[in-house]
Amino acid sequence: MEAALQSAYEGIRKGDGGPFGACIVKRNRIIAIAHNEVLKNKDATAHAEMNAIRKASTKLKSWNLKGCKIYTTTEACPMCFSAIHWAQISEIIYSTAIQDVKKLGFNELSISNIQMKKIGRLSVKIKKNFMRKECMALLEKWRALKGKIY
Repeated sequence: MEAALQSAYEGIRKGDGGPFGACIVKRNRIIAIAHNEVLKNKDATAHAEMNAIRKASTKLKSWNLKGCKIYTTTEACPMCFSAIHWAQISEIIYSTAIQDVKKLGFNELSISNIQMKKIGRLSVKIKKNFMRKECMALLEKWRALKGKIY
């Protein structure tokens, strides 16, 4: 999660997008680190998780990321959760919730990862509130910088 946080801070410093970072790990080794680049790339799909999945797939030369864990500073949106599912990532570890960033004004759908797991009858493991204090500080830093909402 620390790598995801560092990447998210780098992204907000550069103005690349929102305060979001992701890190994919396999066998306790970092495979990919990414942050949100929606504003930089003018691409609504350039979320931190999507960028991390693309990098990990390129590095591992496979779409199948089974056995990997993804650490995200904020709970994955439905698009990112779906990509995590299709990539067969085994575990999601996130910090702040969708509702936390919705309160900042982000255009979020109010469906949690746990709800999507239940609806889809999926086996992905989910751990929430990991390093919550540190990731809430990230959101506060972004708010103080008056980051652009989309």
